[in-house]
Amino acid sequence: MYYEIIGTTVPAVEVTLNYGESMYTQSGGMIWQTEGIEMKTNAKGGLMKGLGRMLAGESLFMATYSAVADGAKIAFGSTVPGTVVPVDVSASPLIAQKKAFLCAQSDVQVDITLTKKLSAGLFGGEGLILQKIHGNGYAFLEVDGDMVERELQPGEVIKVDTGNVVAFEESVKYEIETVKGLGNIFFGGEGLFLTKLTGPGKIILQTQNFNDFAGRIISMLPKSN
Repeated sequence: MYYEIIGTTVPAVEVTLNYGESMYTQSGGMIWQTEGIEMKTNAKGGLMKGLGRMLAGESLFMATYSAVADGAKIAFGSTVPGTVVPVDVSASPLIAQKKAFLCAQSDVQVDITLTKKLSAGLFGGEGLILQKIHGNGYAFLEVDGDMVERELQPGEVIKVDTGNVVAFEESVKYEIETVKGLGNIFFGGEGLFLTKLTGPGKIILQTQNFNDFAGRIISMLPKSN
């Protein structure tokens, strides 16, 4: 498999497959393909896994695209302005936020995983249910805005505004911290909670939270009488 990230504002990943190779994505993720690609749609991994994906913000059914000729090309596009990020999960699985998954090679699996602390799920912006991406090969993630990747050292801490965490390795500790000070809570504009990530391990952050962006746009729309 060979891939190329195309575009900058709303990017796509174009994958070149040889005979027998395949990629899968959630329903609606494909944007173009050449001759030599066959499509099969099913609840990848079974109905229960499909229902689990729905809880994690993905679609019940996945579309698998397989090459029936060498050099066949297929492209998968992001849904919002941002970045498409390739991650090799062969060595280390990733825990990702809802809707971060775009597409992956056939030997990569996407399962649901629960946050270890109830407070992290209720107030962390990523929710109680996250995605565990693991297996052999590459997956591609959607990032709102630009991607920031950090390698946290053992005990190193970074505090992130809720909703700006994309993914992190299983070795990273994930919890929620309350913003200190009444003035900061009511007038700071950052909300009540921050996501606290503690190393060791790799983390992927995004510079924009599209849900917040959409909320600001909606708040500016004229109100009907």
